[in-house]
Amino acid sequence: MKIFLGIIFSLGMLIPGKLSLKLPYDRDQVLHIVPETFQQVQHLQHLCRNLLLDLWKPLLPQDICAGEDLHIRVPAPLVKEVKDSLDQHMISYKVLIPDVQELVDQSTPGERSNHRQVPDGYVYTEYHPMEEIYQWMVQIQTNNSELVTQHYLGKTVENREIYYLQISQPSDKTKKIVWMDCGIHAREWISPAFCQWFVKEILQNYKSDPQISRFLQNLDLYVLPVLNIDGYMYSWEKDRLWRKNRSPQMNGTCYGTDLNRNFNSSWGTVGVSYNCSSEVFCGTGPESEPETRAVVQFIEQKKSDILCYLTIHSYGQYILTPYGSTTEPPSNSEELILVAEQAASALMGKYGTDYQVGPTSLILYSNSGSSRDWAHMIGIPFSYTFELRDKGTYGFLLPSDQIQPTCEETMLAVKTIIGYVDQKYFPDGAAMLTSGISLCLSLCLSVVLTWTAS
Repeated sequence: MKIFLGIIFSLGMLIPGKLSLKLPYDRDQVLHIVPETFQQVQHLQHLCRNLLLDLWKPLLPQDICAGEDLHIRVPAPLVKEVKDSLDQHMISYKVLIPDVQELVDQSTPGERSNHRQVPDGYVYTEYHPMEEIYQWMVQIQTNNSELVTQHYLGKTVENREIYYLQISQPSDKTKKIVWMDCGIHAREWISPAFCQWFVKEILQNYKSDPQISRFLQNLDLYVLPVLNIDGYMYSWEKDRLWRKNRSPQMNGTCYGTDLNRNFNSSWGTVGVSYNCSSEVFCGTGPESEPETRAVVQFIEQKKSDILCYLTIHSYGQYILTPYGSTTEPPSNSEELILVAEQAASALMGKYGTDYQVGPTSLILYSNSGSSRDWAHMIGIPFSYTFELRDKGTYGFLLPSDQIQPTCEETMLAVKTIIGYVDQKYFPDGAAMLTSGISLCLSLCLSVVLTWTAS
């Protein structure tokens, strides 16, 4: 038997496309349920715990609430049992995704060459594996050396190097920083796609877009396209729905820590699990993971210069403000929400996509150890989490044909936030710009009046 399995494994390695070593999701379904009563909530919690169902929203059984959306992935062998149980308890449901594997196949590009080049025509409307993103970062720096530098941040559990891009227009004045990270959760592919789109848009438009041109005079942009590199690669190579990093736990009996539960912001208090098999395992302690430590050490050194911390996730269509672990609002809560509402309005103006705004603990679910909360706690005034498209039709498997509209609308929201921060901390520039426009109008009016009088 061992010899036979060895032959099968070898064939799988030698004959691409014939046998797949990836975890299959054939005929798995994602169900949408809105429990109506406390009894229904109890039964759903019982089902999820006993059958070890994959909760997509919320992430923990105890967070299932009456009147709130519940999205669960049900493995194919359990679909009939789960549906029968729901029917017996008169719990209504609808099928969001009838075959998870079909969506997995749609969101994963076809066979790619290991030696694929990254030319100027990099396709931003496709999802890219990590090797291509590494190449893209090098190419972006090479092609835009007057603005872009690539910097080393740290290493992952599996010893891969983490890099970020710094976009900085040369200036004699002291500049502040906007930080953006993507790819904390491996399966949320739209997140790294947006970070790449954001960089592209800034570099293509900084000369022609007055808003971008203005904030680059005062702000440097630090963009980390993928933080959870090990997990992201694992989601391409083995398990499309992998979420965590790849740190071995319990002597290798289970793997992975949720990096967005691993920061030292009320660590381990709510919305987490101490079971290393859980999707929201918070680690063995705050900053137990090298990826988390790499971010913390860098941000701590720069925190006096960082005005805005943006972390990009999916899905649900939210712009989340601190805090996730308490209902007590931060001191500048009203301003944070005001700016987020302006961003959501700008986003909606593009395609009509509706985003909800507010603190995580009030509009989504309670959690602790998030990078957003940690950034605010160490003194960074503006800190937001974006949960990008959609509301559950595709969930973590957003098709590639939605990359462009998602990125276009999100770009408007992010520009709104950065623009607000820029004008708040550098009002002289705005005053000078207004003064310049006024002077120009006055001169034009003077010329018109002189010409009319003559």
